[in-house]
Amino acid sequence: MKTLFLLICLLASSQLSFSQSQKTENLVVVVLDGMRWQEIFGGADSALINNPKFTKNKNRIQNRFWDNDFKVRREKLFPFLWKTVGGNGQMYGNRYLQNFVNVSNPFQFTYPGFSEMLTGYADPAISSNRLVVSKSQNVLEFINRQKGFEGKVALFATSDLFPFLMDKKNSKVYINSDSDSLAFESREFRLLNEMQQLSSKPTTERPDLLTYFAAREYVKAFKPRVLYLALGETDAFAHEGNYDQYLETAKAEDKMISELWNLMQSIPQYKNKTTLLLTCDHGRGDLTKEQWVGHGPLIKDSGQIWIAAMGPDTKPASAFTEKGQLYQAQLASTMAAILGFEFKPETHQAMTPIFSIFRK
Repeated sequence: MKTLFLLICLLASSQLSFSQSQKTENLVVVVLDGMRWQEIFGGADSALINNPKFTKNKNRIQNRFWDNDFKVRREKLFPFLWKTVGGNGQMYGNRYLQNFVNVSNPFQFTYPGFSEMLTGYADPAISSNRLVVSKSQNVLEFINRQKGFEGKVALFATSDLFPFLMDKKNSKVYINSDSDSLAFESREFRLLNEMQQLSSKPTTERPDLLTYFAAREYVKAFKPRVLYLALGETDAFAHEGNYDQYLETAKAEDKMISELWNLMQSIPQYKNKTTLLLTCDHGRGDLTKEQWVGHGPLIKDSGQIWIAAMGPDTKPASAFTEKGQLYQAQLASTMAAILGFEFKPETHQAMTPIFSIFRK
């Protein structure tokens, strides 16, 4: 069944046709690095809460995130994701319902995941988190070349890998990552630069909060038509085995996404014309609870991810109950198709877009 689905996904994209009635004019993509599908669909994990090795303040975490009903648990952790996106859009990757989303790269690390997501295939040259410049065309550069999108695509990221993935020296996309300052003359941007200079880096990279505020102020000032926001602290705290902060960060990032969405819905350019796409770059261990801190080819479940989407062209279906298999590599063609374009990797066959995201 999975093999058949993959063959269908690899059909030549010349067979695709895109709706002329799509309402989406803008796209926002938010990636939560290493955020497990288990918490997305099931809420906080009792086995990890009750393990003092991973949860330092059990009473606080139980009070904030625990309930015997998994639907209540997941809403406590991700109120915007479940009350707003889940109520008005699509959710994929609920393996409890045999709805699967996987990476197709065999490496199951951060850089290969982001590469697959943006290039539309598993690049064998990106096999680890080693910072090498990607030579593959990515969908953000592709969109930035389309009429009406020139100079209107922006990427904000906590991680320092994106200048390499995007080949920043040759990129036409606005890229702001890790310790990059904001070279704009306004009080807000100057304040963000000062905060970044004075901030500690508990995860070795700048705090997600600063990445978020930089992206938010950029939206207010420059109104990009495509915004790609990659947050990293969920993965960092998981690697530390800090389940308290993994959950607290997940909830904080849900709030950031909510605030960004509400801001954009208050701006005429974006209101009822914007699709929101949420996902992660890789999964992490679960079969053995000790393995939840890690991911990679030797840790089962590392390739299991999730996708959520909401927008004016998305039919509400809060949790996809149909059995099926999707792949991370489909996201590149999906991002383009949401905006009415057809993206194909230069050296590989394209996977079909996830049509149910943008076809009612």
